[in-house]
Amino acid sequence: MTFDVAAIRAQFPGLDDAKDGKPFAYLDTAATAQKPRCVIERMAALLGAEYGTVHRGLYRRAAHTTKLYEDARTTAAKFLNADRGEIVFTGGCTDAMNLVAHAWGRANLKPGDRVLVSGMEHHAGLVSWQTAGFAPEAIPLLDDGSLDLAAYDRLLAQGNVKLVGCVHISNALGTVNPVAELARRAHAAGALFLVDAAQSAPHLPLDVRALDCDFLAFGGHKVYGPTGIGVLYGRRAVLESMPPWRGGGEMIERVSFAGTTFAKPPARFEAGTPPITEAIALATALEWLMALDRAAVQAHEDGIFSYAEERLAAVPGLKRIGTAAHRTGVLSFTLPGAHPADLASVLDMENVAIRAGHHCAQPVMERFGVPATARASVGVYTTRSDVDRLYGGLLTCVRLFG
Repeated sequence: MTFDVAAIRAQFPGLDDAKDGKPFAYLDTAATAQKPRCVIERMAALLGAEYGTVHRGLYRRAAHTTKLYEDARTTAAKFLNADRGEIVFTGGCTDAMNLVAHAWGRANLKPGDRVLVSGMEHHAGLVSWQTAGFAPEAIPLLDDGSLDLAAYDRLLAQGNVKLVGCVHISNALGTVNPVAELARRAHAAGALFLVDAAQSAPHLPLDVRALDCDFLAFGGHKVYGPTGIGVLYGRRAVLESMPPWRGGGEMIERVSFAGTTFAKPPARFEAGTPPITEAIALATALEWLMALDRAAVQAHEDGIFSYAEERLAAVPGLKRIGTAAHRTGVLSFTLPGAHPADLASVLDMENVAIRAGHHCAQPVMERFGVPATARASVGVYTTRSDVDRLYGGLLTCVRLFG
């Protein structure tokens, strides 16, 4: 099991951004990942001599681009151990979550039916249901930031639960949820299960068969690919039972003023000209990620995460938010006397990038009684030096705000 982080970092031009002699420490991968050169170059090439529309043209260029686009679907299916017909390209993870809520939810939920989501959901897993006209119920959190599984069982036992949605890894707490077990319990209660894999896709191998989920969503920009592209996995039988969400070209079988019939999935859910360049470049990112020794990557990231926890524990007064037994990738914290935005600003002057805010998880902030947190997050390219730079910057913050 080998992992050469220096060789990995050399593939990321976005990390070469020294300021006043200070190397760039990028610790905001949970928000968006930097891109390897192969993805950047693939997008540039596609927009040049390879670019054409898909599914519509009979000329050579269009046929070539169509093949690349559909090959990208095959790559995404391989990444998830799914069938290619179960892969829908979306505008991102949030778009995928909305597709489920609006298409499946409106077609299948009736008064009295219930949807459960975890109390640590990203807004995408909560607001999507609300905008579709439903009021999901929260699975409570324990004080360490893990799910209250006993409360989950009680909510299921109350009956009429039709779907459970849960983040695989919390973007605000770093908690890794036991989604396979949660799915098993949901299915035993007669409910479908939706996994938000936005944070887990870059860090953990994903197998929708092993997870036994009915839906799974992730976005391209967090797996070292482009923005504006995401993937929704849907179990074939479930997708086939769902009506379309958006209407337009490509998702139809036949159109007339008398009525319209719709294409089979996944085309049914891909109205209009798709994100062609982004989908193909996403496949490049996934191929790049799958070519790595994933066990070695996970060991590296877990090691960096553990080292970061040790360093943060040595910062006077710093309080961690999210201390569940199983966590990775994300370290959220507060420091007395300083708003998280102040911390982020001081660290930026040290050329250290972190996130400050509610992280699109305001219910989590409310649960822990804070308006916001500072958040450092790791990726495949993160080093101990990055963490040391964070630690030094936080000591400066202690001196300034303590």
